This record gives sequence, C-alpha cells and structure tokens, in this order.
Amino acid sequence: MAVSFDNLSHEWMLRFVQHRVADRRILRLIQKWRKAGVREEGEWKETEMGTPQGAVISPLLANIYLHYVFDLWVQAWRKHARGDVVVVRYADDTVLGFQAQTEADRFLEDFRERLRKFGLELHPEKTRRIEFGRYAESNRVRRGEGKPETFDFLGFTHISGKSRKGFFTVRRQTAAKRLRKKLRELKQHLRARRHEPVALTGKWLQSVVQGYFNDHAVPGNLDRLRTFRYRLTLLWRAQLLQRSQRPGITWDRMAQLVCRWLPEPRVLHPWPFRRFAAIHPS
Repeated sequence: MAVSFDNLSHEWMLRFVQHRVADRRILRLIQKWRKAGVREEGEWKETEMGTPQGAVISPLLANIYLHYVFDLWVQAWRKHARGDVVVVRYADDTVLGFQAQTEADRFLEDFRERLRKFGLELHPEKTRRIEFGRYAESNRVRRGEGKPETFDFLGFTHISGKSRKGFFTVRRQTAAKRLRKKLRELKQHLRARRHEPVALTGKWLQSVVQGYFNDHAVPGNLDRLRTFRYRLTLLWRAQLLQRSQRPGITWDRMAQLVCRWLPEPRVLHPWPFRRFAAIHPS
C-alpha cells in the first residue's frame, strides 16, 4: 500500500518536527519550505496542504510524518494482534503481512481511520489485500482459483514460489514496468552518444550494466537480467546502424562488442536466510 500526501496537514507536520527539533531557525526554514508553493501552467499557487512536489525536503518531511502517524502506531497495534504481523516500510510504500485475513481486514479499517485523523489517505490504485505466502497456492487450488497474486515493491515483483527442493520461497523479479523504463532511458542516452567512439560508448555501457546488476542481481532474477542485456544489445546495434550509410554492423562484430563490454548476468546477492544468518563463536 502507498500513502497519498496531497492533504498532509502543515500544522501536524510542524508539531511532529518540534518533538525532536528545538532550534527556531530550523523550524522557520521548514515553514518556508512547506509554503514554497507550486507552479502550474506558468502560474504560481501557494500550497496550503501537502508537501512541495520535487523539493529536496519533501521525502524527509514525509518520513517524519509517517514515523509518528504510522510507525509508532503500528508497533502498538501489532501487540494486540492474534498472529504474527510483518511490517516493511520504505518512504510512503508499505508492505504488511498477517497470518489471518480477518486481521488484515481489521488493520486496513483501523489504518484508514488513523490516516483520516492526520489528513492522509491510502492511494486507491496502490493499495491491495492479496493472499500470499506458504499456503496461498494450496488454498487457491482447493477453491478452484488460479495462481497466487503477486505484488510490486521497491522495483521487484514478489511471487509465491518454491525452491528446487519444493519448499516455499519468495521469488523476486525485476518489475516489468521498471525494466521498460530503464531501457527507454538508455535508448535516449544512446541516441545522444551516436557519434561517440564505439569504445567510449562501450565503456559507459559497461558501468551502466554493472550498476544495474548490482541492484537487481538477486536470486531467481537471472532471466530478467538476461532479457535486459539482450534488449540493450539490440538498442546498441540500432544506434551503431544509424552512424553512417555504410553496410550495417554484422552480428559477429556485435557479439564481439557485447562480449567485450557488457558483463554477463550472475547472482550478486545471497538468499535472505543466508544474508541474515549469524554464527556465534560459542
């Protein structure tokens, strides 16, 4: 689920900041930021509610707001839950897990009421309740339904899956929208670099691909990484074909360039159970 900050209360925001900040100069600066206004179609408008869009202070203010409105509240709420409650929040995007559907429904109702008190609301297009986890597949099969639903979080699509040994595991793949967006960006950059030397473009692509793999090379995501590398190869070849009227670059030559400059995809991140494992000498 995601929270919409269009109606964020400036009064509550200042009160939350004052819990930890006593310097009046900082408080005055924050007041100026929140009243910075927005420019729409060439016309400036003062912002009475919400956070200034695009301002560097907006993510920080949103995190402060949610710390008091959500983080502290959900820690108290989960103590009265009948089963386990898993909470993961990054900025205004949040994923929660409950053992029972009734608990999830109760939380969603309580959370909406909590947000209304502070001028916030859930984003209608990004808030869903789905069946997910160890027993999701068997439960849906028993009811004659399809595969378990998936959800996107932090650029990955999370899937109820199984390991090679048949045990439940959460599979993560680069979200399709995120993949297409990245390729569109690279297409524009390649077009701007059309007249650069091939080696210079190759060196740049090498750093781009390696950086992308560093973020997305999680277990189970190799197919998406291969897709990214292959489609980038097509974009690079199209860029090279536009450089002159001479015969196009052959696939053999393209394979040499790809082998030289584009790293092969490989898993760079451990499975979660290994990442968080701790071994004490005793």
